[in-house]
Amino acid sequence: MRRYGKHTDEDDIRSRPNRKGNRPRTNIRPKHEDAAEGMVLTVDRGRLTCLVEDRTVMAMKARELGRKAAVVGDRVALVGDLTGKKDTLARIVRIEERASLLRRTADDDDPYERVVVANADQLAIVTALADPEPRPRLIDRCLVAAYDGGLEPLLVMTKSDLAPPDKLLELYGDLDIPYVVTSRDELENGDAADRVRRHLDGRITAFVGHSGVGKTTLVNALVPEDRRRTTGHVNAVTGRGRHTTTSALALPLTVMDGWVIDTPGVRSFGLAHIDPSRVIHAFPDLEPGTEGCPRACSHDEPDCALDAWVEQGHADPARLYSLRRLLATRERKEGD
Repeated sequence: MRRYGKHTDEDDIRSRPNRKGNRPRTNIRPKHEDAAEGMVLTVDRGRLTCLVEDRTVMAMKARELGRKAAVVGDRVALVGDLTGKKDTLARIVRIEERASLLRRTADDDDPYERVVVANADQLAIVTALADPEPRPRLIDRCLVAAYDGGLEPLLVMTKSDLAPPDKLLELYGDLDIPYVVTSRDELENGDAADRVRRHLDGRITAFVGHSGVGKTTLVNALVPEDRRRTTGHVNAVTGRGRHTTTSALALPLTVMDGWVIDTPGVRSFGLAHIDPSRVIHAFPDLEPGTEGCPRACSHDEPDCALDAWVEQGHADPARLYSLRRLLATRERKEGD
C-alpha cells in the first residue's frame, strides 16, 4: 500500500532534479474510469479526429501514453472537452486492445514498422486489370499482411472493360478469396459501389491499392461527399485538381452498418516485420501438417513436413504452392 505526505519513499515518487520549485511527480496514474469511448477516424500531424457518440471530437495523445501511437480504427478513451466545438481539444488517455492490425514497412530491409489501420475486419485490395497493369507481387504482399494481421482479404478488380479477369482469377483461385469485378462505366454509374457493398455490411473494411486503380473513386461512390462532411472529413487536393488521399480516413457507410477506411496509395508494401508462422494460420487445411516441421521452418525447405502432409492427401498441392508463393514475396522484390 502506498503512503503519502511525509511517509512517502523513493518508490512512491519521482523527483525531477535541477529544477527549483518543482513538486515531485507521482508514479500513480489516474485510471480515467469516467473517460468517454471513441474511435479514431483520421490522424493529421499529431491531431486525431475521433467519433464520440454522434459527434466528431478533435484530440491529442496524452503524455502518459508515451511513444504508443493511436492510428485510424483504434478504440480509445478520451477526457477533456468532448463537445466537438471549434478550437476545443480532448485528450486520448487510453488505447484499447486491438482485434487486428494492418502493418507494413517501407522496404523489406527497413526495420521501422508502420501501422496503417487497427481493428479492421477486412482488407479490400483494389487492382486494375489494365492501365495500369496488375501487380501480382504487390497483391501477394497485401495478402500476406492481411493474413498476418488478422484481416480477411477481398480482391476488387477494376477496368474489366479493358482486360478480362481470367488470368488474375486463376492465379488466386486456390486461395478462395472473395472477389468483385467492375468496369469503368460501373464505377461512374454506381453499379460497382453496389456490388462491393454486399461484402461490407457490418464490417470495417480497409481499402488499399496503388495509384490509378480507381480505389479512391470507388470509396467516394461508397461514401458520398455530403456524408463525408457530416463526419468532418475532407480529401486533400493536388496541384492538378485531382482528389487524392494523403492520410487514412475512416468513413461510415450510408445505407448499411459498416465502415470503409481509405488509405493512401502505396508504391510498395514492405514485409520486414512478417512472421511466417502467423501466415500459416490463413491455411487451416495446411496448418496441422506443420506439427512435424523443424523449429523455425520456413515451409519451403527439404525437411518441411508440409510436403508429406500434401502427399498423404490432407490438402491440395495447389494450396501448398500458394502458401509458398506468398511467403516467398518476403524474399523477392515486386518486379522479380
